[in-house]
Amino acid sequence: MPFKFKKLEIPDVVLIKPKVFEDERGFFMETYKKSDFEKAGINGEFIQDNHSKSKYGVLRGLHFQKEPYAQAKIVRCIRGVIYDVAVDLRKDSPTFGKYVGVILSEYNKYQLYIPRGFAHGFVVLSDVAEVAYKVDNIYAPDYEGGLIWNDPHVDIQWPIEDPILSEKDKKWPTLKELIKRGELF
Repeated sequence: MPFKFKKLEIPDVVLIKPKVFEDERGFFMETYKKSDFEKAGINGEFIQDNHSKSKYGVLRGLHFQKEPYAQAKIVRCIRGVIYDVAVDLRKDSPTFGKYVGVILSEYNKYQLYIPRGFAHGFVVLSDVAEVAYKVDNIYAPDYEGGLIWNDPHVDIQWPIEDPILSEKDKKWPTLKELIKRGELF
């Protein structure tokens, strides 16, 4: 199998380590193989690929899509280094409100599977980073949601203190506000 799948502290979030064939010419690796992913419990049809480029200190997130447009993601950093985060927003989950964070980079070539029901974000730790990710549902702007990046109750230990944020990402609600609004999974 060209992948190793490692369940993280939140078991539904999976770190994917591809087998990399490297020599003096460069490298080759498979980044997705439906049959292998399904054997590891990662099901669904991924219907769209996205790609972003950001400079050092940019924090994108924490984003999610509300039902019926919730999205599972497979995220990888193809250039540079990011700290990637998934926050569990599934109200009946034993890990509700908890997060996992991992380094994804062009060097380790790891990927992160994030199921539906999670807020997702990342911060760039290199001069530039490019992130590519698959999603299993379309983007619907009217169903976009978010969680503020520095919510004290989630207490994400970001590796930088003063990130660069979009105006939208500065205004997302806290987890307590999402609970009051009923904007959970």
